[in-house]
Amino acid sequence: MTEPHPLTQLLQRVTQRVRAFDRRRPLVWDLLVTVCCVAAALVDAAGGWRNVAPDPEVPVWLVVLMSVGLSVPVLWRRRHPMPALTAMVATGLVSSWTGAMLQASLIQMLVLFGIAMRLPLRTLGLAGLLMTAPLAVGAIRHPKGSWDQQIVPNLWAYSLVALFGIAVRSRQDYTEALVERARRLEVERDQQARLAAAAERTRIAREMHDIIGHNLSVITGLADGGSYAAAKSPERAAQALTAIGTTSRQALGELRRLLDVLRDDAPAPADLAPQPALTDLDRLIDGVRAAGLPVRHTVRGRADAVPAGRQLTVYRVVQEALTNTLKHGGPDATAAVDIYCAADGVTVEVTDTGAGGTHPGTRPGPGGGRGLSGMRERTSLYGGTLAAGPRPHPPGGWRVHLHLPEDDGTT
Repeated sequence: MTEPHPLTQLLQRVTQRVRAFDRRRPLVWDLLVTVCCVAAALVDAAGGWRNVAPDPEVPVWLVVLMSVGLSVPVLWRRRHPMPALTAMVATGLVSSWTGAMLQASLIQMLVLFGIAMRLPLRTLGLAGLLMTAPLAVGAIRHPKGSWDQQIVPNLWAYSLVALFGIAVRSRQDYTEALVERARRLEVERDQQARLAAAAERTRIAREMHDIIGHNLSVITGLADGGSYAAAKSPERAAQALTAIGTTSRQALGELRRLLDVLRDDAPAPADLAPQPALTDLDRLIDGVRAAGLPVRHTVRGRADAVPAGRQLTVYRVVQEALTNTLKHGGPDATAAVDIYCAADGVTVEVTDTGAGGTHPGTRPGPGGGRGLSGMRERTSLYGGTLAAGPRPHPPGGWRVHLHLPEDDGTT
């Protein structure tokens, strides 16, 4: 985009400064304009008015008085425009009736311009009628040529001033509309940024819950098993400690990758390791088995044909379901994970035989718990359905059923 001409930039700066001064001290600006108008009117009253007056014998004191009456009301042109114009029109009637025909009557156009800028069109029409009255009186009282030569040129001048005021008013309204639109867009941008930040915080909290909750549950199970086996089987205790170390390092690695994304001052790009997928379920289930929970795992269909985002959702749902079984299923619980990848989507069912589902309050209900809410949020991203609750047949245990429809390109 080309920059404006230096002269245009200078004019814009001067205009902005004048407008800023006017907004800060409107009375000072009105006094300056009024003083200029009074000075111009009095200069004309010094003798120049006789050059165009039909009656040059009008007393000087009356000319001076009329000059003041045609210029001083400019002081109230913005606060009380119609009373100011009425006073000037009344003085103009006297000027036309006496035959002085003072040129100071043209100062009325300043007030007319302000009315066109700020007041309704009906008021502008009334102002135009008022200003026509002295013209008609002068044409009747002191005819000089045809009436249209005395009235029509002044009417054209009044019309042009009024149109100019309307144009400036329209420009100001347009500018104000643009400023208001920019303000609304800025507010909407800030709102979108806040919504995006809230969504990102929710996503991060969901990821951290899945990572920390699952791995800590596995570590807890391994620690309990290791302490139980320490006295009788030191080899099993050593294996449990090794598994705890492996699980801890895995959790730390996942947390480090997640937190590196949030760092603005990272000297190097974050480790962009791929997110967990269906191929990582074997490692997940092995860790759960090492923690003491027997798990049966079946996958039917082409898992590699499932999009990456849906694979992550399936992984996290299975991870959360097995974590809940570790926490609430009891010592004799077993679990089963069945995944079916078909043309119409992915269906996942995780069931267990634990006692947690038979005792009210031992697991979060369908509307509570960050884990279940996180699973539902992930499922809703792809238009899927999620059901979680006690198994009715056979009684006892817990069931999580997930279905993600086929990717139709709209998500």
